[in-house]
Amino acid sequence: MTPLPVAVIGAGHMGRHHVRKYAEMKGAKLVAVIDADLERAKAAAEPHGAAFGDTLTPEMGDIAAVSIAVPTVHHLAVAKPLIERGVGVLIEKPLAFDSAEAGEIAALAAKHGAIVQVGHTERFNPAVRAVEKLNVRPKFVECHRISPFPFRAADVGVVFDIMIHDIDILLSLVKSEVTRVDAVGINVLGKHEDIVNARVSFANGAVANLTASRLALKTERKLRAFSEEAYISLDYQKKLGVAVVLDKNVNVIKFARERNLEDLSQLTSVDYSKMVTVEPLMIQDRDALADELETFLECVRNRSTPPVPVEDGVGAVALAEKVVESVKSHRWDGAADGRVGLEADIFGNLGGS
Repeated sequence: MTPLPVAVIGAGHMGRHHVRKYAEMKGAKLVAVIDADLERAKAAAEPHGAAFGDTLTPEMGDIAAVSIAVPTVHHLAVAKPLIERGVGVLIEKPLAFDSAEAGEIAALAAKHGAIVQVGHTERFNPAVRAVEKLNVRPKFVECHRISPFPFRAADVGVVFDIMIHDIDILLSLVKSEVTRVDAVGINVLGKHEDIVNARVSFANGAVANLTASRLALKTERKLRAFSEEAYISLDYQKKLGVAVVLDKNVNVIKFARERNLEDLSQLTSVDYSKMVTVEPLMIQDRDALADELETFLECVRNRSTPPVPVEDGVGAVALAEKVVESVKSHRWDGAADGRVGLEADIFGNLGGS
């Protein structure tokens, strides 16, 4: 297999990881690293013998695939000329700054037939893949994603920073139109929301409860979901999960019927843990980012649709926008000025008269 010539645009926090992974892959040849900061581009490129600069130029050679890891506000501007040339691009999450720009990227991809994959790396988390194999149709999903403040993302709120991961996973699991979003949030360290809770309702009757915070003293990433088929509990960080599957627990119902019990409360003396079949999810120990990039290159090579296509990126941005809009429109009770959402001058109020 001939290695595909690749480049990375953006040598910041995520870009450096892309550079390292591409350099390790047999199916990739790292040709160039691009960044507005030439010293940063040089530091990332030189150890791997790649070219560097502040612009991707023809002199650097043919490029078949590019990872775009620049600030979100620049995604469209950076991706557009590459897509127009038919170059495959992987655009880090979120796809764009807003749904209008996300839609424009999708339209460009369709027009020029370019491969565009969105960098929702959590989709490649082995724990998430284990859940997908169960093929459940959740009616309720609960996600918690909390962490200390990542100062690299101070230009956006917690919704587009970290809740976007759970929004993408939620949409991939439920696969239904969003009908209602109710959210509340607060900004503590700046003008953008730092803690948010959102309740999302879907046309198929599913409901989700999402909580994201970047003010915690620990990192925690968990998902719980239930459907008619199963209950699932998942820890992304520890890559652990369990499932209680209906068809493997019919013995509980059978046990009750055989004893002519009117309700399961009469089983209080029975050891529940020995009656219910709780199965650990089969989670492989794999590198999510490496899997994501290898899959991207395979899609570019075979001209196939990525597992996280541009349309999914558009959907995630659109729902994230709705969450932020709901946060901003939420009316807080008890405030003398009747403040709404994040509009109040919190720092001014703290200063007194």
